[in-house]
Amino acid sequence: MADLGAILGDLAAETQTIDDVVAGLPAADWARATPAPGWTIAHQIAHLAWTDEKSLIAATRPDDFLAEVEKALAVGADFVDKGTEESADKPPEELLARWRAGRAELAEALAAVPDGEKLPWYGPPMSAASMATARMMETWAHGQDVFDALGLVREPTARLWNIARFGVRTRDFAFKLHSLAPPVEEFRVELAAPDGTTWAFGPEDAEERLTGPALDFCLVVTQRRHPDDTALAAEGDGVREWLGIAQAFAGPPGKGREPGQFA
Repeated sequence: MADLGAILGDLAAETQTIDDVVAGLPAADWARATPAPGWTIAHQIAHLAWTDEKSLIAATRPDDFLAEVEKALAVGADFVDKGTEESADKPPEELLARWRAGRAELAEALAAVPDGEKLPWYGPPMSAASMATARMMETWAHGQDVFDALGLVREPTARLWNIARFGVRTRDFAFKLHSLAPPVEEFRVELAAPDGTTWAFGPEDAEERLTGPALDFCLVVTQRRHPDDTALAAEGDGVREWLGIAQAFAGPPGKGREPGQFA
């Protein structure tokens, strides 16, 4: 069983890593373009703040979250972009304060969710641990966009395990998102962790396998790198198909990154 306290600790650390970078930026740099088309650094932080606030509703007022889903359906596939745009033009200090307050409130709320309770979301309902992991995944992914925009290299940490595990667990979700039948058999996924150890998921005798750096896998399942630009090695048609559609985040199918974009 996932350790909610440990995940929340990793989430806080990952969030602070990004906070440390953006808090020291001149206001003009908040308008710097990121690899996400049409999104600046301000958009990335606005999106994290917006999603934290929606997560807080799910964690504290689950009955009210139905209205959030209905709003999303009424707006259409770009509901995330529209939610982000609502505050992306705010002064950086205001946006940063909102993000800090919202993420602290969310962490407290998730820690108080009773064991076994499922929280509603735009995708399948999740436990508090899964929602905290989803926030970890999104925070890391949008943080990558910030680092890429600034030309900074972020050293991988053991916190990637949360994202790697989530990426494996969302395999079937990615297939269904593309109206494809998920493979019947599990894949074997073996990833080289930042400390040199191996993170393994799935049966050892699985016919189809994926191997490579954990960082590359996390970049692919969050659609921050094209699979062709990584050292991931796929054995089996199902695994190769998965790499082309892998998506750990809820919402419509993402467009990902073009091959060679970060060469």
